[in-house]
Amino acid sequence: MDFLALARQRYSVRSYKPDPVETEKLDRILEAARLAPTAVNIQPFQLIVIQTANREAELLRIYNKKWFVQPPIVICGCGFPGKNWVRKDGKNYNDVDVAIVMDHLILAATAEGLGTCWIGAFNPAAAKEILGLPAGAEPIAFTPLGYANDQPPVKKRKPLSELVRYEKWSQQLGTKH
Repeated sequence: MDFLALARQRYSVRSYKPDPVETEKLDRILEAARLAPTAVNIQPFQLIVIQTANREAELLRIYNKKWFVQPPIVICGCGFPGKNWVRKDGKNYNDVDVAIVMDHLILAATAEGLGTCWIGAFNPAAAKEILGLPAGAEPIAFTPLGYANDQPPVKKRKPLSELVRYEKWSQQLGTKH
C-alpha cells in the first residue's frame, strides 16, 4: 500500500472486536514506533502495552468511554520532559517526540489491518497512578489497539489551499510562489 492510501485508510475507531492481536503484528507495530525520529535521536519515550482483560474498571478511570476497553490492548505513549532535547528558546520537544512515535505506531497498526484512536483527553493523574509511572514520566497519549467493529466515516479535511503557505505567511497554495 502506498503512503497516501494508508493515510486515507486510517481513521479514529470507536468500536472494536474482542479478537486478540497477533504477537507478530504487535511486534511490527512497536518496531515502527521504535524507528520514529526524535529530536537529536534521544528517544526519550516509553510505550506501555496494556492488556484490557480484567482491567476495564481501572482503565475507564483513565478514559471513561466503553469503547476504550473493548479491544484487547491499549497503548500509552509516555515522555520524559527532563530528558528531552530543548531548543535554545526553551521549547521542550517532549510532546513532539511522543506524538511522532504514536503517529508511527498508529499508521503501522493501520497497515496491519488494526484500528486505533488517538486519545489526549484522558485523566493524567489516574494514568500515572494506574500505570505506576515513575517520577519524571508524563503520559502524553493513549490509543486502543484492535480490530475495528465499525466502518470508517467520510473524512472531512480542509483543502490544501487553506493549510499550506509558501515562503512566507502571505503566500498560500494556488498563489504565486
